[in-house]
Amino acid sequence: MTTTTLAALVPLLPFLGAVAGLALGRTAPGFVRPLAILPTLTAAVLAVIVAVRQGGGRAIDAATQLTPTGSVPIDLALHLDGFAVLVAVLVGLVAICVQLYSTAYLRDDARYPSYAALVSLFTSAMLLVVYSGDLMVLLVGWEIMGICSYFLVGHYWETPEARAASLKAFLVTKLGDVPFLIGLFALAADTGSFRITKILAAVTNGGLDHPTLIALLLLAGVAGKSAQFPLHTWLPDAMAGPTPVSALIHAATMVAAGIYFVARMLPVFAASGAALTVLAVMAAVTMIGSGLAALAQDDIKRVLAYSTIGQLGYMSGALAVADRGAAVFHLISHGAFKAVLFLAAGVVIHAAGTNSLAAMSRMGGLARRIPDAYWTMTVALLALAAIPPFAGFFSKEAVLVAAEHTALGDRTVAPAAAGWTILIAGLLAAVLTAAYATRLWLLAFRGRGSELPDHGKQPLAMTSVLWILAVPTIAFGLTVGAIGDWFDGHALTPSLTTAVLSTGVGLVGGLVTYGAWRHTTALAARTPIGAVAAHPGAEPALVEAEAMTSHTAAYGTIADTPDPADPGRLLLGPLHRHAVTGFHLDALYTAVFVRPVQGAARLVRFLDRTVVDTYVNGSGAVTRLLGTAVRRAQTGNVQTYLSALLAGSLVLAIAAVVFANVNAGS
Repeated sequence: MTTTTLAALVPLLPFLGAVAGLALGRTAPGFVRPLAILPTLTAAVLAVIVAVRQGGGRAIDAATQLTPTGSVPIDLALHLDGFAVLVAVLVGLVAICVQLYSTAYLRDDARYPSYAALVSLFTSAMLLVVYSGDLMVLLVGWEIMGICSYFLVGHYWETPEARAASLKAFLVTKLGDVPFLIGLFALAADTGSFRITKILAAVTNGGLDHPTLIALLLLAGVAGKSAQFPLHTWLPDAMAGPTPVSALIHAATMVAAGIYFVARMLPVFAASGAALTVLAVMAAVTMIGSGLAALAQDDIKRVLAYSTIGQLGYMSGALAVADRGAAVFHLISHGAFKAVLFLAAGVVIHAAGTNSLAAMSRMGGLARRIPDAYWTMTVALLALAAIPPFAGFFSKEAVLVAAEHTALGDRTVAPAAAGWTILIAGLLAAVLTAAYATRLWLLAFRGRGSELPDHGKQPLAMTSVLWILAVPTIAFGLTVGAIGDWFDGHALTPSLTTAVLSTGVGLVGGLVTYGAWRHTTALAARTPIGAVAAHPGAEPALVEAEAMTSHTAAYGTIADTPDPADPGRLLLGPLHRHAVTGFHLDALYTAVFVRPVQGAARLVRFLDRTVVDTYVNGSGAVTRLLGTAVRRAQTGNVQTYLSALLAGSLVLAIAAVVFANVNAGS
């Protein structure tokens, strides 16, 4: 079987599994789990075979025209290069782990059949995006992921938080998709094709007439899909969905799609220095802002959500300095350790007996209770903090090295200002990343909160996938020298300068956080538990409520008293009350966009009901009155009719005589 045939089967198999799962979910529930696992597992194996056959060599292309359009043709095309085949392996690995994990996590969920089918469809859509060689076909997968995220984030639709989160995720991403679609059409109009290879060839030959406009339009869609400032606000709220869905979205689908798209189409963006500068600023703000917000969150999944936003900022930063190899390298590395973090968090939540949320301030005694989650999460947090020799160290170093070369003028594709912006922001973000990773570990596994209820040993289906994903978390970075051909053939090895700087600032961030935790722990030991306001940086509970309405209900399930020893409050000080709400961006958007739209809607309703309906109802009332008058004249009495006839005849006769006299007199 040819490589292109195998590649075509990779997205097709999960799609067929999704269709069969939806069809048989009610009539034959025994087939649901095999239909969720086997097609995805087969697709993952085929993705590995395709990657081995492609081998990081010359790209493999195949295409057939879908239908004549009379204008720019649309092709069912495959484009298999090193980036595509490696990202497909990541998607397949994470997807099968999520499906296996979900069989235990949602074992008693009545809506598991539809959930499993949607996860398969989600996987198929991302694989279509990865392998597609035509932008219109890519857009199909792009939009299918959007609707799948809507349903999966809103899986627990009985809760208002899940309903609001799913709607917010859909609307915010669609806000970016509108200019994205316009940008795709503009790109096709300039180059005469939707085929990626033809577009890139046209860009190389200077065939792009509006590079800055097109790049900025496309970046709007990328910002929405990959949760970059200012369209990132949907991702933390999306934690209201099941934890395996969070792992899939954050590690291998949805948010990775925007980064992958820019990497695939990088020459389009590199044609405009202004677009790269905008991307650099967007990445820098995202990295630093998300790090501060993560340091203030109490819910473990919201910490990880802001962490994802920040790591996506690193990937955007690599693209801003025109190094797509570093961006995709970090995308794959991040996919492995972030999947471990979310699925381990799911074990914590499962142990707590809640659906989807867990407050770290109410955790205690977890290290001995759930050792699999403890050890794998520890490894993944070390990778997140970029501590050598874990994968996150090598991939983050690749980003910083690329920024360093651009800043120093060794690479001239991107402006030097973009390089300096990413280098400085990346080092600051490294401090914050190490700080919130250390804080998460301390509060979750060494906290003073009330112990969670013991639900016994966690299912093997949940704990085994943690160790499977821990392998690339530990070893993937060490293979960078052997897989350089998959990343445009250039080395992604660390440099001494950035390695020392990033590791040093990371250690400083971790140690300072540990010191702050020791200080707050000692203070809390002298303070009655629950008196949170007694330690530095504390705020009233109302401040927390603005950002944490989605998980306050979970507090009572986990424990009744929080741990006041939170180093994040001490480190952030007065900034904490702003960081915990995501710097009030949701409130800003509500004031700037939501309320004006609601006001305009009320005005339209007033005009429709008070003005338009008045005229419509008035004309109807007049007609109704005339009808009533005519109806009352129809009495059915012959004498009345004759009297009216004679009276009418008399009136006509008198009128005729008067008219005749008037004419005679004139």
